[in-house]
Amino acid sequence: MITRAQYSTAVAASEQTAAAGAQLLLLAGLAAAVGLGPAGWLTGAAFAAAMLALLASAQRRARVTALGPADLVTLARAVLVGGVTALVADRLGGAQPVAVFTTLASVALLLDAVDGQVARRTNTVSALGARFDMEVDAFLILVLSVQAAFTHGAWVLVIGAMRYGFVAAAWVLPWLRAALPPSRARKTVAALQGILLVAVCSGVLPTLAGTAVAAAALALLTWSFGRDVHWLWRAQSQSRRLNSTYSAPAITTIAAVDTMKPHHWS
Repeated sequence: MITRAQYSTAVAASEQTAAAGAQLLLLAGLAAAVGLGPAGWLTGAAFAAAMLALLASAQRRARVTALGPADLVTLARAVLVGGVTALVADRLGGAQPVAVFTTLASVALLLDAVDGQVARRTNTVSALGARFDMEVDAFLILVLSVQAAFTHGAWVLVIGAMRYGFVAAAWVLPWLRAALPPSRARKTVAALQGILLVAVCSGVLPTLAGTAVAAAALALLTWSFGRDVHWLWRAQSQSRRLNSTYSAPAITTIAAVDTMKPHHWS
């Protein structure tokens, strides 16, 4: 008789196997359709392996075996991001089919609006799902910024690197790890990053216009990050003042973070 734990483990293994198979099928389809080269194959396969390994590790830490319906949508989106990543890596060795790249990236962005709706309607919102969604978003923005940098210069890479720089800074400055209050402005700026970068990468804009759009995206993101860093700095400064005023540790209530997608990728 199969126990519940054994069944859950089998389901998790089948999800991982299906995702790996879907990634390989997508890479094979790209190879047949647009001639994906060895660099693309290797990068796409490495992305899938790393993504699935990190996801499995996160599931173990969260004690979650099977993914929820919204998480499966995010997993499908991650497979598309793997295809986008493979196309960008393949461009290093030659030309790239812009239409295919733009289509994959656009579908991945559209699905970003689906997984949150699915999570809320099925009442399966979770910290694991939120983090998984955020990481897929962040990596897609990084890959799009690499693609845009081919045409508009290395400065565009700052867009994709900013979130990872924030995370690195938080290791040195612990006050950056505090929860941020929900913000519609942060969500809007984060959503615009993918849309604007896809427009820049699509080739439909003249070079000068594309550069202007990328610059606008970077300006908005810099403003959003700067605004949040300033909020966090003020919060920790206030906490220090309270601690110095009272002998007992001050209890500071910080508004709960938007659990769907913290730190700008909303």
